[in-house]
Formats: sequence, structure tokens, C-alpha cells
Amino acid sequence: MAHGARRVRDLDPHTHVEVTLTLNAPPLPAADKLPEKALSAVELAQHYGASAHDIRKVEDVLRSYGLRVEGVGTSGRSMRVSGTAHAIEATFKAGLAIYHNAEQGEFRGREGAVSVPAEISGLVHSVLGLDQRRMARRGAAKPAVAAATTPLRPADLEERYNFPPGDAAAQSIGIAEFGIPQHTGTVVVPAYFPDDVAAFCTAQGRPTPHVATVAVNLAPLSMAQYHALPHATAKQVLDETSEVMMDVEIIAALCPAANISVYFAGWDQKGWVDLLEKVTAARPVVLSISYGLAEDSPHWAAAALQAINDALQIAAMAGITICASSGDDGSGCDMPDTRAHVEFPSSSPFVLAVGGTMLHGHGATQSEVVWWEAPGQRLARRGGATGGGVSAVFNRPAWQTEHLASLNHGSIAGRIVPDVAALAGAPYYELTLLGHSSPAGGTSAATPVWASLIARIDAALPAAKRQRFRAPMLYHKTHSGSTIGEAGCTDITSGNNASHPQPGKGYVASQGYDAVTGWGVPNGKALLAALK
Repeated sequence: MAHGARRVRDLDPHTHVEVTLTLNAPPLPAADKLPEKALSAVELAQHYGASAHDIRKVEDVLRSYGLRVEGVGTSGRSMRVSGTAHAIEATFKAGLAIYHNAEQGEFRGREGAVSVPAEISGLVHSVLGLDQRRMARRGAAKPAVAAATTPLRPADLEERYNFPPGDAAAQSIGIAEFGIPQHTGTVVVPAYFPDDVAAFCTAQGRPTPHVATVAVNLAPLSMAQYHALPHATAKQVLDETSEVMMDVEIIAALCPAANISVYFAGWDQKGWVDLLEKVTAARPVVLSISYGLAEDSPHWAAAALQAINDALQIAAMAGITICASSGDDGSGCDMPDTRAHVEFPSSSPFVLAVGGTMLHGHGATQSEVVWWEAPGQRLARRGGATGGGVSAVFNRPAWQTEHLASLNHGSIAGRIVPDVAALAGAPYYELTLLGHSSPAGGTSAATPVWASLIARIDAALPAAKRQRFRAPMLYHKTHSGSTIGEAGCTDITSGNNASHPQPGKGYVASQGYDAVTGWGVPNGKALLAALK
């Protein structure tokens, strides 16, 4: 049963339902055994996709149950199928119904175990999309009062983080956005306002790049559709939309010559896999994801978590650097217990995890420190702190050689989060929403900064060194004996990410790598030189 929800009624048997199956396929290599060069779509499918024979058998059996095969993912490891709720129920014995919880309202959920037809029981690993619980959360940090200092503009970011010159010409950049899945009867779809992007870029003296919206299984609302909404719904939609616009405006202004694609998917577990499959097929140099959920949240199904992590790995093997925010709720990660937690997908070894900082003091005494605002977690969009810590789910990859123990007694020596950081708190970022200045921040803003830098760096690298998954490289040694992370980042040595009242403890910044800001904030030109 959907965690924390109550069943309210049966699902109409005529309702259209689409699910994504993950297929049993050859095992993927360990995190420290990824290929040095990016694999093509053909190579990924040949080496790591399900066999053509198995795919045909699954398709034939599902069609015999009255389902429609919508397509097979580029990797050959997933398949989208659809049909009426009655046919889906007959196929997977899912126990579908309509549920309700305080956060999401009504949504489709299930009760009990899912099964697959006996003829293909060994060919299907998981069935995603039956349950439409929200599995993608974020929330921009907002100034608590009128800002005492001016929010940073794109030019300020380039100067502070020593960006290499350029405009990311010929680079493709992806941005992930999530909203309520279709066919739920509720409108909480984010909108996209291209006029705000154009106005922001013009105000910053930058050309407006080409930005395309890609509907994975969700289409954003237009400005006209937004204005037609009832007031209460419009407010909710605007909250979601402000996050979208922050991502796009930061990347648009820092990479004005790039081709930018904004992918919109449902925020359930199926939406994650579908979006990652779509992005991998398009093969951008970088994907920015400012969403996540505690890796050990009871909302995650183990099979779904594995399916999403596999999709992240396939993207990494295709040479895509996925930048994922470490979260804005400090060490507690919005979990109601006394243990420290980290957020997924930033805890995956197949992403570049991004933490947050803030500027402290003024003038010559100003310093950059760990982002922490009382109480170290978000309350009504006030307060917050960078996520970070040690994973309790994903083992530490061999390339992450740092010795840092979990705050949780008896926990594994897991993947350490984050890898790097950038501005998340004061003085925030200058942004435009509905034609007006709307400063905001959070690790949701730090993430597109790093995505922009990676695109700028990739454009400046020799062709033979482009299109690579960058996270492990930060831990490689340079000729001088330091790591690339040390050479290409400015160390942050002050602050912590303890969230209060729970767990009331956190990780602390220190000299060198740590579990709140990783290697530190970018020194773009130095990072480019270290990667050449």
C-alpha cells in the first residue's frame, strides 16, 4: 500500500494506464569498472540490453493480455506498455485503487505484490508506474527578508568561480523537471515561460539560447494555460514553475550558445526511468537534476531504486555527466527520525553530487562557507542546509578513496555525498519570474551552475577528451600529486549541515575533501587545465 496514504475508491477499469517494465539484461559493470570512453547507443544495447529474442517474447505475451507495446528504451533494458486498468490488473495482479494523502491529494496506488505472467517471469525485473506516489521533490531557498546584499548575476558567478571563456557553443545540455503524472485528474503540472528566459538573458546582456521542451510523459503548461487556472491551483503551479525557471535561466545565461532541452516527466518512479532513457538517447554532455528524495525513504520500492540507478549508470556509460543536487534539508534529509540521511539520486555513484555554500560577511572579510540557515532544514521555504553525508544504500566506489565514516552507528562505508558545491544560500541568485525579479537559491541552483561549467569545459577540451562522466575524474591524481578535485576547486573549510531538531548532528567542513561541500566550489579555469 502507498506509504502514509488511505484507500478512497476503486480505480475505474476503463482508465488508461501506462507502465514501464525493466527487463532482465546482462549485468552492468561495477562503478569503478566503467568504460574509459563513452559507449554509443548501439554498443550499450548490444552489450547490456536484453536479447532481441527475450524482448519479442515479452511483447508477444503482453499483447496476448490486451496490452499495447509503446516502445523499447534505447538501452534495451526497459519497455513501455499501456492498456486499460482492467487489462493491466489482469496482467500484473496489481490491486490498483485511488489513494489520498495530505501532500499529493488523490493518486493511483496499489496494494500487495505485483506479479508478471508466468511465461515471462524470468524476463521482467520490475513494473513501474502502477503507483503514482511523488518521488521527486525540491524547493528553492528564498531570502527570509529583503536581501541586504545584491543577488549574484551570471557575470558575478563567472568571476567568482573563474569560468573559462566561452558560451558552450555546439554543446547539448539537458534539464530534468517533474510534475504530477497525467491521467490522475489533478492539475499540478509546472509551466514554462519562455518570455521570462528571454527577458532575463536580455537584462544580463546575454543572447537567448535555443531552449526546447521535451514531453517525456508530461507537457508543461503555457503562460495562457497558467493564467486560466483557478487562483489556488495557479499558486501551486507557480511554486513548481519557479523551480523550472531557475534551472533554465541559470543555464541559459551561462551557456547562451548551447542547445538546451528541458525534459518533463511524471514525478513517480516510472517517470525517472522514462526521463533517463530519453536523455540517454539524446546524449547531451550534461544533465541537471535538482530533485530527489531520501535514499532510504519508505516510498522507494527497492526494485525501482535499482532500476533508476541502472538508468543513471547507462547514462554515465554514454558519457553523460548527471549533476544531482544533494538536497536542502541538511543531514536529516526531511526524514522523521534521529539518523543522518542522504538524498537519491545524489547518493548514486553514477552522478556528480552537488552541495551548497553561502557567502558570509562583507567586503574584504567575506568568505564562502557551508550553506546553513536555521534550523538547518526548510520550514515554509525558510531556512535550509546543504545535504551531504554517507550513503546507507550504495557502497563507496573504489575511485572515492576518502576515509570518512557515517554518523550512523553500524552503517556501511557508503558513497560519500557531495562531490562538489556552489552557491546555494545568501546572497542567492538574480532570477526573473513573471517579468519580475525573483531571487532564489538552494542546491537546486548550485546544480545548474555546475552543469553549465561542465558544458563550458567540454566545449574547450580537445575532441578526444569530450563527452565523459566527470565525477570519478575529480578523484584522479594530477601530475603534481594532487587530485583533479583539489586542483580544480576552492576548498570550503567552515560550517556544517546539522538539521534540527532531528537528527541534531551533521557533517563538518574541513581541509580537503568533506561530506558537506566535497572538493569545494569550482575554479573553472583550473579545472579545465587539470582535465586537459
